[in-house]
Amino acid sequence: MTKLQMKMILLAGLAAATLLPAARADEWNQKTVVTFSAAVEVPGQVLPAGTYVFKVANSHSNRHIVQVFNKNENQLFGTFLAIPNYRPRPSDKTIIRFEERAAGEPQAVKAWFYPNRNYGHEFVYPKTEAVALAKANNTPVPSMPELPPNTTKPAPSMRAPQIVALYAVPLKAEKPSGEEVELAEVSAPPAELPASLPKTASPTPLIGLIGLLSLGTAATLRLAAARVK
Repeated sequence: MTKLQMKMILLAGLAAATLLPAARADEWNQKTVVTFSAAVEVPGQVLPAGTYVFKVANSHSNRHIVQVFNKNENQLFGTFLAIPNYRPRPSDKTIIRFEERAAGEPQAVKAWFYPNRNYGHEFVYPKTEAVALAKANNTPVPSMPELPPNTTKPAPSMRAPQIVALYAVPLKAEKPSGEEVELAEVSAPPAELPASLPKTASPTPLIGLIGLLSLGTAATLRLAAARVK
């Protein structure tokens, strides 16, 4: 094997290593342990002060499914619908954004950002809650119709009817004026391409890219070998 061939193999290996993600479950489901010193509101319920585990159960285009567990992950408090929320500068720490409520009422969780990601998960609130949050914060709030009480309750699997219902509900936005508008009117995409795009729970596209890289490298090596002979 010539020095040229050895150099090309080394460069191909380094490129593949750069593309491979860290082999940690947290990277796929974005598992985050959060401790609240006071009660907080999430869509449809209030979580008492304590430690919770947030996870992304699935992500499909503009709809994300977020699940909230207790500290030991043996109790599921709810399954919630979220939409992407963009930050131009990602943080190396977990970020939880809150929305103010009337005096004496718990703050509402607006969005959750996993470390080092531009895109986070903004919770979609039932219309009544969204209207109140929009007025209290003077900003539009994503909303959905009032759903049956069991829709966000623990589901045995992601194929359960409750989960399907979350993907099917129409999304709107409640403005501080009380006007209901299309979500797209108040949720514009970022003006420039972010440094990191939302990640789903499957590495399949990445594996395919690495496969193409390997094929290209092999072809280049064959060509180089033919020239050396």
